Amino acid sequence: MGMTNENGSIGTPSRKQSRKKRKRNAWKFALLGVLLVVAVIGIYYIYSILSFAGHIQKTTDETPTETDDPAVGNNPDPIPRWEGKERVNILLLGGDSRGLGKNEKPRSDTMIIVSIDPVTKKAHLLSVLRDTYSEIPGHGRDRINAAITIGGPELAMRTISRLTGLDIQYYVYTDFQGFIALIDALGGIEFEVEKRMYYKDSNDDPMYWIDLKPGLQKLDGKTALSYVRFRHDALSDYTRTERQRKFLTALADKLKSTWSIIRLPILLDSIKPYVETNIGLDDMMKLAVLGLEIDTSNITSAQLPPMDLLREETVRGMSVITIRNEEKLKQYVQELLAPAPEEPEAGTDGTGADGTGADGAGADGAGTGGAAGTAGS
Repeated sequence: MGMTNENGSIGTPSRKQSRKKRKRNAWKFALLGVLLVVAVIGIYYIYSILSFAGHIQKTTDETPTETDDPAVGNNPDPIPRWEGKERVNILLLGGDSRGLGKNEKPRSDTMIIVSIDPVTKKAHLLSVLRDTYSEIPGHGRDRINAAITIGGPELAMRTISRLTGLDIQYYVYTDFQGFIALIDALGGIEFEVEKRMYYKDSNDDPMYWIDLKPGLQKLDGKTALSYVRFRHDALSDYTRTERQRKFLTALADKLKSTWSIIRLPILLDSIKPYVETNIGLDDMMKLAVLGLEIDTSNITSAQLPPMDLLREETVRGMSVITIRNEEKLKQYVQELLAPAPEEPEAGTDGTGADGTGADGAGADGAGTGGAAGTAGS
């Protein structure tokens, strides 16, 4: 088909015009291709998150909501936002399932409260010593890590709520394999191991033997598990929980990285078989966004009970940690979570006057000092 030239006569398109037309068509197809890829990735992410949430969520009649505000859930903002102003408390439970039968429940090897102020975007990590001798609602007094074996994660939540005076709304439970899978899916964590750690038990699976050398190194799932489990030193569980908080801070920082967000579907799929929670999908999405707003360099951590409020005793043949004064423990928790006088108002950079997150004695802002006098390792 010819075309009309400037003189009105019929001619053929020039080569230059043909090249321009081909370039325009090429850009159109390229743009269409990019849009299709973005759409596919978006669908994949949504499917992955929905699949993950549906798999790990445990629905109960007692599953709480994040706020009493009737407007929540009707926000047209496409990015889900946490709208509650009250502190959010999530209990992280780590179980040791080695040697147990299919229906047997392990005691919780690790219990850490993640407490987040959604206004100041400040987070606290509070480790509960597993041998703490406490009242388990409806079941008398026992080591606090027995609560999960008696009544599952819900009873563990109620027990620790009673002990600390905190309203713990959510729990997340995983075991050793879930922890290993998470760290491996992240490609490992660059971490400073502060000292030589060595322990082997001939009765245990060799994969759980501990053999770490000091120094900055990349920890994979197994070596990271060795680090957070090690307690064969002078201060045993005291420094072990301190190391767990320190590593959890590094893990939170890694999870916030762009690379990890891109790999979210792979990450969720890898830990899906090992995680259980009572966090609903809507709250899960909102908490994920809230978590991205937390300043991980300003996380405060502490041990519960602190050293000046605990006593090591033997009760019914068990080595336990008793609490000198439970009301003082609750008061200590409230003082720990209260904003420091120099803490800026919401909307500022979230650091104290000296650039740190000082919360008073007993807290270690980066996991390097013990709670209320806990010595470093």
